[in-house]
Amino acid sequence: DDPTTGAGDAASRGETLTVMHYEGEDSAMGIAWNRAIEIFEEETGATVDLQVTAFEDLNASAAQLFDSSDAPDVSEYNKGNGTAGQLAAIGVIQNLDDAYAEYGWADKLGAGIDTIAMYNEDGVMGSGSFYGVPNYGEFVFLYYNADMFAEYGLEAPETMDDVLAAAEAFAADGVTPFTTSAQEYPMGQLWYQLALSQADRSWVDSYQLYTEPVDWTGAEVSYATETLAEWVDAGYISTDVTGMTAEDAGLQFINGEVPMFYSGSWWYGRMLSDISTFELGITNWPDTTLTPGSGGNIWVIPVESEQPELAKVFIDITMRPEVQALLGESGGLPVAANTDDIADEDAQALIALFNEVNDRDGLSFYPDWPTPSFYGDLNGVMQGLVNGDFTPAEAQAELEGYYEDYVSTVRD
Repeated sequence: DDPTTGAGDAASRGETLTVMHYEGEDSAMGIAWNRAIEIFEEETGATVDLQVTAFEDLNASAAQLFDSSDAPDVSEYNKGNGTAGQLAAIGVIQNLDDAYAEYGWADKLGAGIDTIAMYNEDGVMGSGSFYGVPNYGEFVFLYYNADMFAEYGLEAPETMDDVLAAAEAFAADGVTPFTTSAQEYPMGQLWYQLALSQADRSWVDSYQLYTEPVDWTGAEVSYATETLAEWVDAGYISTDVTGMTAEDAGLQFINGEVPMFYSGSWWYGRMLSDISTFELGITNWPDTTLTPGSGGNIWVIPVESEQPELAKVFIDITMRPEVQALLGESGGLPVAANTDDIADEDAQALIALFNEVNDRDGLSFYPDWPTPSFYGDLNGVMQGLVNGDFTPAEAQAELEGYYEDYVSTVRD
């Protein structure tokens, strides 16, 4: 049975569905979701009022916005314990168990993807009820300027020795090897990847799911924090990153000013369209099983949505093979596409990289997920580490304090 049958009946005509998200119009998600909006309007006769916001703005305002008369009917939102989990626990987003049963969404989501859609009564992901629907995957990897590597006679960065040799060669010539942002997410994700390179799945479960206490002076965290401090001292990372946004960092790389940028698959479509002066290289972070990544951000239905049924119809359209294939062709990572429908070589390269991580059960979520405030806490500590306010040991102690303040209240 097709649950959308009849969605275009007279009851929907003249109705308005307010959709909110924070993807760029030229991003894979923006392109695919614009097509979903067209299909939705054609099939239902309803009109979509699209409201594009900023990730940071929605992160800060969602708890109030979704519980107000200004709430959108359906919105993209950040997944994880401290974000979607927190809103689920306080009743600001709707339980979607019935919709999952009606539309069969669970059958389209693999392990590691569905984890971020489910939250228990404490807002901890991975069990309980469905509160959101991810329709794309995402992960973090190394973008590199293949022309700059070739110019310096360097190997493609496929081992940590390659990465460090490249960093040393570029720095010696006055070129800053890495761009990143300590003001926003990129540097925190690099810190987490360095920790993951020394970690196993049980450490991830402790950090993300609170199964055991995290040792903040252990090998995993110490390696990450000390390595970043060393890289700043060596000139591999500029102290300017304390005032740089993710956009600033991405533009430095796109403009060919720096050879390496560790960031997410959400940049990929834009890299393909905006880089015209050099050949783009992509590779998974070397010498690690685990890497940051998950299902993508999720569609949620705020408790104050005026059109929850139409919201479900819209979400379901974003899961259709046609829309999923377009997402893949545009540089995204579809969760419910027929991969035979995706012919683009660049798209296939990204999907192959993602499958490599999935095949080794490597998706390890994101560093800011454990607490509602850890995103800002981590960024602040990364800024302090870069500008010398914190030694690595002091940075770790700061992070432990922020983490334990919240996690101690929800850990079993």
